[in-house]
Amino acid sequence: MINRKYNGYKKGMFAAAAVLSLFSACKVSETYERPNLITEGLYRNQQGTDTLNMAARTWQSMFNDPILKQLIQEGLQNNLDLKNAIENIVQAEAILRQQRLALLPTLDASANVTRAKTSEASLNFRNGVNIRTLTTTHRLQLSTSWEADIWGKLSSAKRSALNSYLRTDAARRAVETQLIADISNSYYNLLALDRQLEITQLTLKKRIESVETLRALKEGAVVTGAAVVQAEANRYAAEVTIPDLKLNIRQTENALSVLLGRAPAEIRRNKLADQQPFTDVSLGMPAQLLQNRPDVQAAEFALRASLEDVNVARSFFYPALTLTASGGFSNLSLRDFFTNALFYNVVGGLTQPIFAQGANKARLTRAQSLQAQSLNDFQFALLNAGQEVSNALYAYQAAGEKEVSRIRQIEALQKSVSFTEELLRYSSATNYTDVLTSEQALLQAELSGVSDRLQKLQAVVDLYRALGGGWQ
Repeated sequence: MINRKYNGYKKGMFAAAAVLSLFSACKVSETYERPNLITEGLYRNQQGTDTLNMAARTWQSMFNDPILKQLIQEGLQNNLDLKNAIENIVQAEAILRQQRLALLPTLDASANVTRAKTSEASLNFRNGVNIRTLTTTHRLQLSTSWEADIWGKLSSAKRSALNSYLRTDAARRAVETQLIADISNSYYNLLALDRQLEITQLTLKKRIESVETLRALKEGAVVTGAAVVQAEANRYAAEVTIPDLKLNIRQTENALSVLLGRAPAEIRRNKLADQQPFTDVSLGMPAQLLQNRPDVQAAEFALRASLEDVNVARSFFYPALTLTASGGFSNLSLRDFFTNALFYNVVGGLTQPIFAQGANKARLTRAQSLQAQSLNDFQFALLNAGQEVSNALYAYQAAGEKEVSRIRQIEALQKSVSFTEELLRYSSATNYTDVLTSEQALLQAELSGVSDRLQKLQAVVDLYRALGGGWQ
């Protein structure tokens, strides 16, 4: 009798294995293949010619200012946006772990006591039969359930979670590279404002001296009172810009403090003249953006996850095979709980959806639409990366082209101011309007020269970030 039951059980297991093998041979999921994206010409006419790429350098090697390096390190440790990005990774990792465990059988344990009273009138027994209508049942049970991943639904869900996790990690690296660029650019902007304030204060000092000189010349009848008034107005024109420069410095310090994860405070810093722009500019090939840019990587991981979501949605159209089993002890007597109280059951079920009110079709349509959007986002991320590289490189080149011309312009304007001031003292053919025009042009050229240097420093930082540097 026992052998007969065992043989029947064994035949059932072989049948289940055969069905499982048959279904496993029928895969409905698709495998990811990277779309054929065009990378040629992403940098416009500024095409890389070899595989050398400045993005492969560490951020420490990109900057020569020790204070700036300390600020970047502080930002990487304390920035709140970066901390949130790290927490997103923790959440994505938990989801991934949950999806991996879904492939394993569940196991539950339960223990309960049931007190039940049955009405004698509801029992179909003749009179005089002694039936216990008040019972107390003690039950201890283990139960397990397992869904066979015959269509790859659970595997696709796991791969979707994995790609979502990798996307979150790439997003964290994108925040990191952007943070390095923001701290660097804010620091350089602060140095430029310091230099512009210094230039303006020196100019103000000279213009105050110029007012005193013109007053002396007026007493000697060399110039008129109009020249003195114009000189005073010129002095105040420089003086009135100083509060705005100080305001910009304060606001930049506060913004940089927030990036560093600290309360607004004064930022210790060096001078703009101490900064040496990075000159070993190398683009590499546009296709390297797929490996170097964290946001491009994140977009591709999102595309891969959306493909797996489509696989999951498609699997809902096919039957699901579930195996469940339970067993334990059940007895009316707690004293003899383990005596003749063993029970168990094993159930294998195959469920084929027939009518689901269009839910499965709607789920698939939505997943396919999200996949199309993910592909568009991937293409946009790559195009946007190419645009940023092109813009940053051209800004760097433009700043370099302006350097020589700006130096010559400032030298010429310095001579112009000096000459017109001398002519004003010794020639009646020159009035103070000529001096005023030269001084204003000189101040503007000096301030623009600071902006040119700032543009070159920031363009290198922007190019480094655009190429995907900073996270290696």
